[in-house]
Order: sequence, then C-alpha cells, then structure tokens
Amino acid sequence: MTGGSLGVCMWSYGTLPDINGVIPGDEKFLHSKSLANVRKNSTKMFSGFREKERSLPSVWCRCLGCRKISMLLLIAFALLVFVLGSLAVDKETISLNVDQQIGTLSMVLPYVNGAPSNPGASWIFGKKDKQNDENYLVANILNEDEENRFRIVGSKGAIVLPSNHPCTKFTFPPPPPPNLRRIGPRPCPVCYLPVDQAIASMPSSPSASPVLQNLTYVHDENPIKTEPHGGSDFGGYPSIKQRSNSFDVKESMTVHCGFVKRSKPGLQTGFDFDESDLAELQQFHDIIVASAIFGNYDVIQQPRNVSEEAKKNIPFYMFIDEETEAYIKNKSILESSKRVGLWRIVVVRNVPKLLLHRIFPNVRYSIWIDGKLQLVVDPYQILEKFLWRQNANFAISRHYRRFDVFVEAEANKAAGKYDNSSIDEQVGFYKQEGLTPYSEAKFPITSDVPEGCVLIKEHIPITNLFTCLWFNEVDRFTSRDQLSFAIVRDKIRAKVDWNINMFLDCERRNFVIQTYHRDLLEQMPPPVATVSRRPPGLPSMRVRTPGKRVTRRRSSSRRHRKAAGGNRDQFLLSTF
Repeated sequence: MTGGSLGVCMWSYGTLPDINGVIPGDEKFLHSKSLANVRKNSTKMFSGFREKERSLPSVWCRCLGCRKISMLLLIAFALLVFVLGSLAVDKETISLNVDQQIGTLSMVLPYVNGAPSNPGASWIFGKKDKQNDENYLVANILNEDEENRFRIVGSKGAIVLPSNHPCTKFTFPPPPPPNLRRIGPRPCPVCYLPVDQAIASMPSSPSASPVLQNLTYVHDENPIKTEPHGGSDFGGYPSIKQRSNSFDVKESMTVHCGFVKRSKPGLQTGFDFDESDLAELQQFHDIIVASAIFGNYDVIQQPRNVSEEAKKNIPFYMFIDEETEAYIKNKSILESSKRVGLWRIVVVRNVPKLLLHRIFPNVRYSIWIDGKLQLVVDPYQILEKFLWRQNANFAISRHYRRFDVFVEAEANKAAGKYDNSSIDEQVGFYKQEGLTPYSEAKFPITSDVPEGCVLIKEHIPITNLFTCLWFNEVDRFTSRDQLSFAIVRDKIRAKVDWNINMFLDCERRNFVIQTYHRDLLEQMPPPVATVSRRPPGLPSMRVRTPGKRVTRRRSSSRRHRKAAGGNRDQFLLSTF
C-alpha cells in the first residue's frame, strides 16, 4: 500500500459519517445497503475520473475492513516517526562528531541532574537550559589512539600517558539514569594512581615560571583610599594605574597582595595570627592542606582515606575564629596540642583563601578546601591527578552548569548573593576592558566560571601573581570570586604562555563531599530511639500447637523503626 493510497483512505474514512450519518468502524455498516447508497449518491454528484476516485476508497474498505485500514495507518505513522527520528539522530551525530574535532568530550559525562552536561550528548538526555549550554566545550578529551595510549587534551595540549600507566585504559562508564530522588550535580569516576606511585610522581624540582621570576609585595603601613573604587586596609588601595601595571608581567614585579601593613603575615595586618602559630606557618613543607571555619558556621569534617604517608608528611591546617574556638573548647574537642583529629587548629580573625602562598611562604603545593567540604581522597593522589599528570601548576573545577561570566552575574543577582548595583558595576567595568561572553573561540579554555571551593596550587611566582591579582579584584569589587576569575586569567595569558587546568565539577565531587552547614544540622530533629517491649507474662518464644495453623500478622512500619541512640550534639560531633 502506498503512502498516497493511505492518505486517500484516511480522507474517505473521515467523510463517510458526514454523508450518511453512520459511525465508521461498524461491521454492519460495511455490508449494508448504506454503502450502495453512498456509491449511488457519489455517482449523481460526480462523474468521470472523480467518480472513480471517490468510489476507490470504498472498494478498499470493502476488501480489507476499516479496522484493518486504521491499523495500517497507525503502522505507517509509526514508520514515519521512526524515519524522521533516524534522520534527526544522524544529524545530531554529525554535529557531535564536529564538536569532538574541536575539543568536546564524548566519553567524560559530568552527571548533572541525572544527565550529562556535555552538549554533544544533550540531544539524548535533554537540557533545560539549552541556550546557555550550546557553546559549552568540555576539556580533557580522552580517547585511545593506535598505540594503545591515552591522550589527554588539557590546557597545555596533548599529554600521552605511557602504555604501562595504570590509568591508560580508564574509561568513564555511562551516566546513571535520571532519578527523581537524586537531583542536582553528581560525582563521576576518577582514575587515581595508588598512593605510593603518586608519591613517586612528585616532581623533584619546581615547575618553570614563565617570564616572572621574582615577585615581591607592597608594604604600606598607612594605606589611603585615593579613588572611588573599593579596597581595604588589609589589601591596600591600588589605583587603576597600579592595577593595570600589575597585569604587565615582567621578570621582577612588586604587587599588592594583602597584609600590606606588614612585610609578612602576622600581628596588625588585618588578619592576625597568634605569635605561637607564626613559627609553625613558616616551616617548610612539600604539601599542606588548608581549610577554614568562621562564625561556628560549619562542622569540622575529618578527612577520610588518607594514607599513613600523608598523615606523617602532610600537615592539615584548620583556620578558625574565636567564636568557633569557644564552641569546640566548650565541647571538649580541642586537644592541648591544638589539634582536632588530623587538623592543626590555627586561630585567626579571617583567612583569605587565595593568599595561602603568603601565609605559607615555604610550601611547594597547597590544597584548599572550603569548610563545608570533607576530603575523601589522599592528597598525593589529588595532586598527581590534577597537577602532575597534567603538567599544570594551578587547578580548579569549573562550575557544573554556568560557564559565562555574564550569566553567572545574573544568577548571583537573582539569588541575592550580593548587591545588584555592585555586580552590575563590576561586570560593566570588565566589559569595557574587553571581557566577552564565553564562546568556542576561547578553546582550549573551557569555562569562564570556576567553582572556587577547591584550589589546587603549586607555589611558583606566576601562580602566586595570579592569586594575588585575583584577590585584588575581590577586594576592589564584590566578594563573588567567580566574577573576577576570567578577567585576571585572560590578562595574564595575554602576556605569558600559561594556562589553568579547569577540570570537571563532577571530578571535584569525587574527592570532596559537601556537608550541611551547622545551622541546618541543628534544625534537624534528633534521631528517635525506640525499644520494643514484650508484654509481661508472655513466654520468650511462641510454641506452635500441633495441627493448628499460625497466622502471622504483618507488623507496621512503626514497630520496625530502627533504634538509634545518641542526641543531636553527638551527631554533630561524630566526625571529630
């Protein structure tokens, strides 16, 4: 049956009731005199070719039956939908292949809302915000070449792992199906080296710093604000001219970088440390891990899966304020050695997380994690995966959904993260300086918006300069560091050959777990303890009477409620 004949039959099937008032599909109708009357009436109304054309559908209906005709129509419609769908899939597949050639990722799929955020795969899983994702490019292309080696295309080009590398044949499994119970960003698998191999991968000497070799910092005991833009006594008040000069990367430079009232961090700098802690912070370490909790806002989370080598060689520093210190002292958690588990406690007024190189001037590598996060992977493995394996000296995850500064600014305004006029002023200033919306023209840069809760850094002059200038932007404009990240990065990259490893947000969620803030935990009801009691006088075991059938009653969920001891404070402090 041709498509034309199906169409004619559909037309005839729809017009018959209008002619004789009989409901189509009635078997009696097909074999009654009504059909003859219809044919007779059509003969009177039409003649010649039109008469034959009109009577042809009735012949089909007589031979096959209208029910069969309707089934054929449904089959034809299904075939049509299948063909159109196949054409759409072929079109999208071609588009995906083109995207892969310019750097998109087909194997690594960050799990966002139960589906990957890779635009190449969005045609399969669907996207709520397709307009914002259409130019999204995913870094770290993983594909297997002819020599059975993994090629990782990162910010510094292709990196070929040796064939015996444990992660050579690592591939990402497909994302889990959407789950209404678990929405939002999700972690994805990451291939880490065993701890001993990760330690062996540590570079024996510092990475080369392009152009910049000597970096010193402004010391001004009486900083004065001379221009209307922001600033602070802690960071100083660099003028617009000084700001512009700080982006002109040279071999030797002096820039504003916090702690301006003293030549080094310490007393009377704005963020003061106790004298007893200053000597500790000056010591040499290959690697340190740092975090901070202020205002008793978070619960101290103990790192997990940390190797004995890391516990022995890597200090973990937790910066807290006096309010948080009073709380943990009241709970008898703080030891006399100023330790809470793995964390060495340092009491300060505040700590700028971007300036760890100033707080720890004799450290090679640092990992910063926000206080709301719990570290669940060994630090050696993290550094090997995101710095050493990538030949990078600064790594940060990109935002799981937004990658454009202008979109991020609007999201901050909608969420009330900061004063809207201040955000508009900052973004407008950057736009005048040449900041443009993100596009594929910026590749291999894959995003302009980072997720700043984790910073992985090698302390060399160029990365120290970057974090200094990034902090200055935060100090000058708003505290929303996602807005100022791209402008600083791009200005430095315009002067020197230097890049940042912006890895997938789902990879970050693999090695840190986000927990609830303390205020939310304290609002949660304490676990309820229930004790099942046997009524007095009943035997401990039921004795079945021979010949009598025992009917078991299905217990209610209340009787099977799990027993849970303890109170809210014990739950809050369970990680200490």
